[in-house]
Amino acid sequence: MKLLLIEDDPLLAETLGDAMRLEQFEVTTLDDGDQALALLSAPGSGADLVLLDLNLPGTSGLDVLAALRRHDSDTPVLIITARGAIEDRVRGLDLGADDYLAKPFALDELEARVRALLRRRGRSQALRVGGLSFSPETQRFTLDDTSLSLPPREQRLLACLMRHAGTPVEKARLTEEAFAGDAMGDNAIEVYIHRLRRRLKQSDVNLRTVRGLGYLLEAE
Repeated sequence: MKLLLIEDDPLLAETLGDAMRLEQFEVTTLDDGDQALALLSAPGSGADLVLLDLNLPGTSGLDVLAALRRHDSDTPVLIITARGAIEDRVRGLDLGADDYLAKPFALDELEARVRALLRRRGRSQALRVGGLSFSPETQRFTLDDTSLSLPPREQRLLACLMRHAGTPVEKARLTEEAFAGDAMGDNAIEVYIHRLRRRLKQSDVNLRTVRGLGYLLEAE
């Protein structure tokens, strides 16, 4: 997934960029509000998520956000701002930001908030991998235009894998995202993966194990 990081502090930008790359993001970094405005004031930036500092040289972060929201109401925006700038945080949320973090913050919290924003976005957008599709609104899967009925836990696991399609996902992360709060046996994920493989066997969708990295869902 593509992440646009707009932050003028070079050390913080480098730290955040490295952390997000470890989370499997393709990161583009801008350090100037005018550059960000030029990119986001028209459709086509291609970002799946925007991390936006409000205190930027040139155009302010709030004006950059307003320009984005004039044509894009869907891309999640996480504001990064100074701890005391309460009015700016409130205005940013009113302009359409999805969340904010006050500096200084822990990287673990940033990563958790990013995952939460993407889960929220994923729940509202249809997913497709090859001939497999999933509608979050109806909670229904189709495979080669035929309805695919799944038990609840298999459904949650497959939806999670589809959100990460093309990227290996570790077992621990699958457990956290698909089964948060549920007690799971040590081998439960393997059992559900085996069942899903059987269901997808005659399709153009592969669910394979990548040694040392996790499970990968991809189209042939």
